[in-house]
Amino acid sequence: MYRIITNNQMCLVKYGDQIQVEYLDGQSYMDVLVKVRDYIQNGWCLETHPMTGSLKPNQTPYKSVMVSDRPVDKEEFYQQEITIENGITACRKFQSIRKTPDWPQNLLEDFQAVDLSLIEGAIQKIL
Repeated sequence: MYRIITNNQMCLVKYGDQIQVEYLDGQSYMDVLVKVRDYIQNGWCLETHPMTGSLKPNQTPYKSVMVSDRPVDKEEFYQQEITIENGITACRKFQSIRKTPDWPQNLLEDFQAVDLSLIEGAIQKIL
């Protein structure tokens, strides 16, 4: 089973009827990463990298990450733990340098579209 963890409503609207989406309404980029870490620690597997794209965590407020319940061995589990922890550390670092701006609505929609495009390839592979 696959699941998208996202705070991007555009992702929920487009794929919510095709794949399980855990929509974190009003939550931050960091909140998404922390929720993904919870999934990893409960035996789920990262299917997309938590730091995809060229936008830094303090530039966009949106993030979508795909996880699955496929089994992983210890080595892969530890590697995924490191990956998500590195993502959380990077997010904290960028947020400490400069907080995500309070973007106008038209730019928020653009950031949603960018985030959606980053995860669409992975979604298309499983549908």
